[in-house]
Amino acid sequence: MKFAYKFSNLLGTVYRHGNLNFTPDGNSLISPVGNRVTLIDLKNNKSETLSMATRYSITCVGLSPDGNLAILIDEEGAALLVSLISKSVIHQFHFQKPVRSISFSPNGKKFVITKDKVALMYHAPGKKREFNAFVLDTTYYGAYDETTCIDWTDDSKCFAVGSKDMSTWVFGAERWSNLIYYALGGHKDSIVSCFFEENSLDLYTISQDGALCVWQCDTELNGLKPRMPKQQTEDKEESTEDQEEEFTEEQQGKEVQGKVNENEQESRKKVKYSCAAKYFFNKEGDFNNLTTAAYHKKTHLLVTGFASGIFHLHELPYFNLIHSLSISDQKIASVSVNSTGDWIAFGCSGLGQLLVWEWQSESYVLKQQGHFNSMVSLAYSPDGQYLVTGGDDGKVKVWNTNSGFCFVTFTEHTSSISAVTFTSSGYVILSASLDGTVRAFDLHRYRNFRTFTSPRPTQFSSLAVDSSGEIVSAGSQDSFEVFVWSVQSGRLLDVLAGHEGPISSLCFNPMKCVLASASWDKTVRLWDMLDSWRTKETLALNSDVLAVAFSPDGNELAVASLDGQITFWDHENAVQTGSIEGRHDLQTGRKELDKITAKQAAKGKSFTTLCYSADGQSILAGGMSKFVCIYHIKEQILMKKFEISCNLSLDAMEEFLDRRKMTEFGSMALIDEGAGDDDGVAIPLPGVKRGDMSSRHFKPEIRVTCLRFSPTGRSWAATTTEGLLIYSLDSSLVFDPFDLEVDITPSSVHKVLRQKEYAKAIVMAFRLNEKKLIQEVLENVPYNDIEVICSSLPELYIEKMLEFLASSFETSRHLEFYLLWTQRLLMLHGCKLKTRSGKLLPSIQFLQKSIQRHFENVSKLCDWNCYNMKYILAISQQRGMKRTAEESGNDDVLQDLEESSSDSLMEE
Repeated sequence: MKFAYKFSNLLGTVYRHGNLNFTPDGNSLISPVGNRVTLIDLKNNKSETLSMATRYSITCVGLSPDGNLAILIDEEGAALLVSLISKSVIHQFHFQKPVRSISFSPNGKKFVITKDKVALMYHAPGKKREFNAFVLDTTYYGAYDETTCIDWTDDSKCFAVGSKDMSTWVFGAERWSNLIYYALGGHKDSIVSCFFEENSLDLYTISQDGALCVWQCDTELNGLKPRMPKQQTEDKEESTEDQEEEFTEEQQGKEVQGKVNENEQESRKKVKYSCAAKYFFNKEGDFNNLTTAAYHKKTHLLVTGFASGIFHLHELPYFNLIHSLSISDQKIASVSVNSTGDWIAFGCSGLGQLLVWEWQSESYVLKQQGHFNSMVSLAYSPDGQYLVTGGDDGKVKVWNTNSGFCFVTFTEHTSSISAVTFTSSGYVILSASLDGTVRAFDLHRYRNFRTFTSPRPTQFSSLAVDSSGEIVSAGSQDSFEVFVWSVQSGRLLDVLAGHEGPISSLCFNPMKCVLASASWDKTVRLWDMLDSWRTKETLALNSDVLAVAFSPDGNELAVASLDGQITFWDHENAVQTGSIEGRHDLQTGRKELDKITAKQAAKGKSFTTLCYSADGQSILAGGMSKFVCIYHIKEQILMKKFEISCNLSLDAMEEFLDRRKMTEFGSMALIDEGAGDDDGVAIPLPGVKRGDMSSRHFKPEIRVTCLRFSPTGRSWAATTTEGLLIYSLDSSLVFDPFDLEVDITPSSVHKVLRQKEYAKAIVMAFRLNEKKLIQEVLENVPYNDIEVICSSLPELYIEKMLEFLASSFETSRHLEFYLLWTQRLLMLHGCKLKTRSGKLLPSIQFLQKSIQRHFENVSKLCDWNCYNMKYILAISQQRGMKRTAEESGNDDVLQDLEESSSDSLMEE
């Protein structure tokens, strides 16, 4: 069993907080999800979450104009410079204070960040490796309150900065004699966004109260005059006399300090702005806060998002309303327009929604939303292609593991989901809920086709389905009974009574019709489903039982109890075979409001979820902690510990509390400093500068609610506070030879291949275990010789061959060639493989998953082509026929059909 699992993707969370960015080609979207970022490829319908993570949740992302570099800045002001090509961290930097926004100049040479009352301009990282990638160029002062937004002119000569003090400042990025700084007023609320017009100094400013000011400049971009060395010295003298502007050369960079009232003589020579127009988004008596805006310069398209979930599209500078739509009942936190101006991305942080809207056709390109509350349970489909999750919001969502997107959501439950599972067919999902129902959903028609209920209303806390998919059972939280139904008829078959506490977990034996039920009454009961539902055995434990799981071969039972132990049982003879003391491995953190230390609190912690690996040799365990432990069952030792998150924005992450946050009156966490700042509802009371002080700041606690291994054995998934995390084996970079000898080298493999000794070359390539070499050898084999080579392959290499073929189906385009290999191997060696089916099952399921995915894609395309061919034939036959007067009346309808068909064919 390999333990080199690495973080591969994050599902279930598409947007959390921060700004959205389209890549320069306009086909991909970068979305911040907690302390990581997700790259969403909209053309190929795939999402990928980068493995690098910041220490706190990301608040702003800056993307370079060429799309190769990104700067991720978290809540505390720590920044990561990330290469989007190699997907690795290049440099780390700390801005010391929270950063509101970041923007690269269009030429990519500088970038500006806003923090507190200042704007800081840095030299952008170059293509060469530097000791310090972030070099401060100039510090710009002027605003009297927090700076909020930035926009650059197209030629990177100037930039504008908006502030909460209701003013907008235009600064020169270089030293211009007629534009050092310019302050613009005209608003009655804090500035949300400011935008320059294309190839112009004309400016649009938008404030939170829904007012838009159009500013015209009397100077073109070409009219900016560079400062001569002589003028610089004169200006320095004037600035020291009048105390208007200060330029100081220091190690940290230059400084520009702006004042609002200028000298009249100086202002004559300089650039002037005038307010050309002022428009209002809100109708009279409507107080809808404007929260975010984006502007596409080429098409003059302004997109504005509001606190009520409405967005508007306007054409500037005449403020013509193009479109208005409500997309959410929560505030729109971020808006972005792609380079062509066709797609608009919206992020709603309250609901975790991400929408990409094509405004011309008025259709969704992407519409994704995670669970509103935390995820509670998950299950893999038998082929490992899909994942189903249930959440506290009462929704059941099905995710595609290849694309990373949710493709169906079931909302029939009225209370939180407690457990979900797939049947053995893979087309039926069962879910248990606290609303007193167990529902069965069909993945062919996407409907709830069966609802199971108990005679008296009861809350279901656990769920299990047998290996045939015929019997479903659910454990009750309040009546201490296990209910058994038939999936076919929907009838209640029996009620299993005997437990004296709430049922915490249920599990069917994969090989026999035996049900294990765990309860808080310190027992695990085994029920034989075929022998008139009698209790077969009762296993007594020392503490309340929280989770139970059968091994894949059905010979062993693992039980997690409240005292932190995992015990293993031979359930046939009711004998305990081993135990693991896991309390110290869980390593829980200390919550901000905890009165006791993490070490003391750990004594009451235990594993709440268990899962066997696909080969049954190890077990995965997790609970109320940021760690997931993987144990070797036979040796009873901890093999590896995975830290699922390093995000300090979550609670219970650190083992020790920061002494600086402790006062004589208690923890500083009790004081809500962040409440009412941005997320709170603004109350217009006299003297109140902040929003609603009764709105509370919520810090979720890190926890692992459910763990499941993929049937293919190559990945496992965990539902956590962060979302649905997937860890998989990354074998591409690992040199892992098999039965290697001195004379087996890539050159010797190539030599044997040139001599056309294909079977020998394949064996040598597998012994070296280099994926590219194996692929090269296989693809050089003539397809006529495949059957002969398959029959002469040693038995030891057949399993390795099947594993390689399964992974090749994921990436290779030679579909028929690899299918021939698979067919011949299984036909010739099927009987021998059947004797080792238990060991080979993960490899076979991985192969089945890969072939099934290709089958679905190709069959859809073939069906579509068949339909088009039939349609074209029908049209051609009708054109040659003479029609009656009645039939000719339908000409228009037929013509419309022809046009729509030709359009769809062109699209294809």
